[in-house]
Order: sequence, then structure tokens, then C-alpha cells
Amino acid sequence: MTKADANRPGAGTGQITWQSIQAEALRRIHDREWAPGSLIPHEEELAAEFGCARATVNRALRELAILGMLERRRKAGTRVPLNPVRRATFQIPVIRQDVEAKGMDYAYQRLTLGTKPLPSAIAQALSLEPGTPCLHVTSLHLADGKPYCQEDRWINLAVEGAEAQDFVTISPNEWLVHNIPSRVAASIFPPPAPVRSSPTCSTASRARPCSSWSAPPSRATCPSPPYG
Repeated sequence: MTKADANRPGAGTGQITWQSIQAEALRRIHDREWAPGSLIPHEEELAAEFGCARATVNRALRELAILGMLERRRKAGTRVPLNPVRRATFQIPVIRQDVEAKGMDYAYQRLTLGTKPLPSAIAQALSLEPGTPCLHVTSLHLADGKPYCQEDRWINLAVEGAEAQDFVTISPNEWLVHNIPSRVAASIFPPPAPVRSSPTCSTASRARPCSSWSAPPSRATCPSPPYG
């Protein structure tokens, strides 16, 4: 598989959904392939590139516009805002429910858990000092026994109850949504990376990356780096 194929929405799952297109769009914003202030390709071009219906692309871009990550103007095209910031009101999807809605069997594996110094890039997004101790959890979500989404999450230790969780039976994604949805920060989708081997995961397949942060108690959302 070429690098271009690996970045293609739905790579590894055989499915192209508006969510996978949204994830790829966010990756391009995050990596500045779509630079702040620039126009992005037309829906027809993206539909042809991704091999899907224009309506699927439209849904993905529409949702990103609602979240404040894109600006859509009639006859003026769609562009990346100069300072893309997620708006506070949006629905955070539960990955398990997303898998089950597709009629697939869901499974979850926690890969790593520990308290680590917060990297500078993420610290800036969370308005914390670099090196601040935070909970770092990586996990793998599976659909029909195959890697579906690799979650890489940083959680502020000020988030009540998080430090006491071992996240063995429930993912950070689902725990945060159910317990403190107003404190869950925007999800980000970095470039795809191979799933690393672990005592609970020996697959070499690729999973859709899903990296997220949990905001401090005083923040309902966090600005995405120029996405998260």
C-alpha cells in the first residue's frame, strides 16, 4: 500500500464514510496541507479523489463548518479559517456506537496507561504548561476483529475521576462522554500510523488514528493547532 493509499479515507476498513472523510480533512488542516485562509478543493474534486458520492463529502464538510473548522460561503467556496477553533456546542461520537451502527461486532483493547509530561504542542492547546503531568492512554478499537480506530488520549489530571480509571473495560472516549462531556476537548486525527505491537495487540494492520485531549475543568473545548 502506498502512502497516498494509506491516507485515503476508509483505508484498512474498506469503507468510505463521511466520518472518514472528515478525519482526512482534519488531518490536512492540521498538517497545513490546507493552509489557514486557503480555499479547499471543490466537493466534486474531493468526491472523485475519494471515490465516493458528492453527498458524502458534503456531509463531512458541513459538519466541519458547524464545528468551526471550515468556512462555507455560497458561490465563494469553502476555506480554512485563519484561526480554526472548534465551537463549544457539538456532539462527541462514541466509537463503540459508531462501530455497532455499521452492523459490526465491537471490541476494545487498552494498550498503554501512564502519567507523563505533557508535550509542548498539546500543552498549548490545553492552556497548560509544557511538562505538566497528565494521564496518557493509548487504546485500540476493533470492528469485526480488525483494527478500526487507534485512540491516543491525553487527560488533564484535574478532570475528576480520571486518575482512578484503568480504562481496561471502557475506553477513555466513552468514559469521558458519559461522565464529563462538557470537559472533553476536540478530537484530532493525525497522519495514519501503524498499530504498535503490545501484549494485548500483535496485529500489524493499520487502524484509523483518533487522537484526542481532555480539557481542563474550566474549558468546554480547546483550540486546535493550525486542527488536533
